[in-house]
Amino acid sequence: MATAHTHVDTRYRATEFLALDDRYSAHNYHPLPVVIAEAEGAWMTDVDGRRYLDFLAGYSALNFGHRHPELVAAATEQLNKLTLTSRAFHHDQLGPFCQELAELTGTDRVLPMNSGAEAVESAIKIARKWAYQVKGVPENQAEIIVAGSNFHGRTTTIVSFSTDPEAHDEFGPYTPGFTLTDYGDATSVEAAISERTAAVLVEPIQGEAGVVVPPADYLPRLRRVCDEHGALLICDEIQSGLARTGELLASAHDGVRADLYTLGKALGGGILPVSAVVGRDDVIGVLQPGQHGSTFGGNPLAAAVGRAVIRLLRTGEFQERSRELGAHLHRRLGELIGHGVAEVRGRGLWAGVEIAPGGPTGRAASEALMAQGVLCKETQASTLRIAPPLVVSREDLDTGIDAIAGVLAR
Repeated sequence: MATAHTHVDTRYRATEFLALDDRYSAHNYHPLPVVIAEAEGAWMTDVDGRRYLDFLAGYSALNFGHRHPELVAAATEQLNKLTLTSRAFHHDQLGPFCQELAELTGTDRVLPMNSGAEAVESAIKIARKWAYQVKGVPENQAEIIVAGSNFHGRTTTIVSFSTDPEAHDEFGPYTPGFTLTDYGDATSVEAAISERTAAVLVEPIQGEAGVVVPPADYLPRLRRVCDEHGALLICDEIQSGLARTGELLASAHDGVRADLYTLGKALGGGILPVSAVVGRDDVIGVLQPGQHGSTFGGNPLAAAVGRAVIRLLRTGEFQERSRELGAHLHRRLGELIGHGVAEVRGRGLWAGVEIAPGGPTGRAASEALMAQGVLCKETQASTLRIAPPLVVSREDLDTGIDAIAGVLAR
């Protein structure tokens, strides 16, 4: 349970905080009108002392809940010793972090970065360099196959292959070298792949598109076609990975191993941005000194927190919680189909609730849930994205589901 808001700047009321954000912060988000001051576990408290159940978990960055004591302890201990060296020097956290993350994911090598978008950009660079050095693709002709309705970040390269007008339009000229296919349709990938294809980049579950789960044969067919054509399979597990779906990596549900994975969000424990590309040694190994880097990537504080996250994931407790509570979540949400809900998608403690035609918009439903003390967020116009922290109790989970039922039932 979150404590009273003892550290709030008492010069301001909630409306004044909102006004300050509106006046001085770039308008690149449309947040709900709530001002959070403190949080613990699955609960958040606003500046007026009202408590809210977190049903978003920072888009999976807070898989372990707010201020998990083991993660806070790791960060605090490291803050008192060393926070940054840049990569000009070695430090005592980086090697162990990379080893432990590689062992956890069953991969060979780790490229630590900061944000999820950085991890995707890094994977793109690695795949292109691998294509030129190893596959023998002529210079500047490498192609990467991507899926429609994707979300891999908002950098200029990534939005070049976005099909979302808000993310894509008016940010050109766009980066070439990407071939668009239909998500869930492996046949379109088979038709698009060529001798110039460096990689196929895909989300095992598309989060921003509405928590869309592809057909069961999609990822296995992508794996097979990549093998047949000597291309890399890159799985973006930034939102879907690290126990969110009931497995360490969502691609494991389909028995698929990628050549590269991008990780982020939960890797930083909800404390600071930590991301990584993990994968085959012969692929990541194409990078040589000076060819890629980040001042803060793999910094001592990030590595210490990442190591604590790895320790939590090693036990399997969070994967099991996601499986068990996720089954309950999907069963209960499924009962709402025909009662204001058209469809429920997802795996584990992750669901896309498609609001039935004639019901409220996703934004209106999110605002109505906020009024009832439950915080989630729409994705697309008519979908609620449900992703509570994996530490949520069954009772609190039911509280949130009851609120959703009340808002959407007709």
